[in-house]
Amino acid sequence: MTTSTSRLLRLLAPLLAAALFAACSTRAPLPAAPPAATPAPAPAPTGPLTGQPAPNKSRWVPVAWSELPGFDADALHEAWNAWLRSCERPAPAFVPLCGDVRRLSIASAEEQRAWMVERLQPYRVESLEGATDGLLTGYFEPYLEAARQPGNGFDVPLYRPPADLATRRPWYTRQQIDTLPEARAQLAGRAIAWVRDPVQAMVLHIQGSGRLAVREPDGSTRMVRVAFAGTNDQPYKSVGRWLLDQGLVRDATWPGISAWTQANPQRVQEMLWSNPRYVFFREEPLDGLDAAFGPRGAQGVPLTPGRSIAVDRLSIPYGTPVWLASSGPTAQLSRLVLAQDTGSAIVGAVRADFFTGWGEQAGDVAGRLKQNLRLWALWPK
Repeated sequence: MTTSTSRLLRLLAPLLAAALFAACSTRAPLPAAPPAATPAPAPAPTGPLTGQPAPNKSRWVPVAWSELPGFDADALHEAWNAWLRSCERPAPAFVPLCGDVRRLSIASAEEQRAWMVERLQPYRVESLEGATDGLLTGYFEPYLEAARQPGNGFDVPLYRPPADLATRRPWYTRQQIDTLPEARAQLAGRAIAWVRDPVQAMVLHIQGSGRLAVREPDGSTRMVRVAFAGTNDQPYKSVGRWLLDQGLVRDATWPGISAWTQANPQRVQEMLWSNPRYVFFREEPLDGLDAAFGPRGAQGVPLTPGRSIAVDRLSIPYGTPVWLASSGPTAQLSRLVLAQDTGSAIVGAVRADFFTGWGEQAGDVAGRLKQNLRLWALWPK
């Protein structure tokens, strides 16, 4: 393993530890939770939800606003950016509210809070069996150096989807893509850019998008985003689980994985091939306002660091404002977020993936975030 590879593995350690087991920005780690909220007097109503089909993977229980921890102390203006984005593609039940959401974007937190109490009803999200506690993890956008042409250490391609991807399912495995001449022929001329290390590329595949500082043929450097454009339709396999099953490590925490890769550089490729899934990307510009937001989530709107979450869409519809509470060693969170994305590992009623942003510090937080979770969906009255 090269010196650059070893340095990269150490840099990506926290992210890989979490991702192998399954966007803030480059700002400091997430702040502590605000003080407990002053109870709001509104009583909890009874009766069915209005304006939406009943979720079939969760149970929504109407509650009073006083149940939401930290509601009176959250910096709501930060979440309003995410809400404005949701109003670009709102769920039908929220269309009548988007005019107010835009108007209140310059209002005080007190005005925003009062409007929410007037127009929305909180529902505690539970499993169908009544469980209120779930799991919160994190995800982010990796930042990679890349080049338009291979060479000088840039030897790992990031590909656009092959032309026959829609007609050949499943497509070739990760190992076949790396080794079979017919697979490589199908991808000839489809590389967006080249990065330095296969482990770095795999992290990008796991996260689904990333930011590239691309060295152009004329020597200039340009920032672009590579966003998820499809997969080879092969199953995802955890490389951490592979190490455990092979008896190569006793546990798949990053120190164990890192020590193993340092001691066994000749087997790193074998480890990567244990995951047959391969992700294809599309290139997007990254300038102006786009650079202040993350990639587009499953709702079709850009994600907001610290205020967007991925959910199981059969539990919480896209575009729903959600009150999130989580306490653990990585972060103390009580805040308004928007359900704007999903993921293959985000399954269940009380389950969320928290978008932390992009860059090294965001990756550190995302990689360590694995703690308890409670959710309240906020739905129009």
